[in-house]
Amino acid sequence: QVQLVETGGGLVQAGGSLNLSCRASGAIFSINDMGWYRQPPGKLREMVALISNNNSTKYRDSVKGRFTISRDSAKNTVYLQMNSLNSEDTAFYYCYAEVYKTWTKRQDYWGQGTQVTVSS
Repeated sequence: QVQLVETGGGLVQAGGSLNLSCRASGAIFSINDMGWYRQPPGKLREMVALISNNNSTKYRDSVKGRFTISRDSAKNTVYLQMNSLNSEDTAFYYCYAEVYKTWTKRQDYWGQGTQVTVSS
């Protein structure tokens, strides 16, 4: 089995910063994409940032220039540095990993989520 464990959420004032991290562990052959999604109150889950195994990145437009995604592939860990936070960033943040258990057996995994609340 594969587990994703997130750390780093919490309460922060508008304009502040938070850093999220997520480590994948278990029966992992390799990991392709890793990233972060979020679900704001009353809304659907949305992509925040993704990073491939060759460190190519993709961001949601509203976080570009404020958030930075990175990964340590040796540790199967992905990070999200969030700066200049505002109330629209308030959401439950989920870690995501596209895991290969063998050369061909692929499965998506999600973390349990961590709450980020930005107070104005």
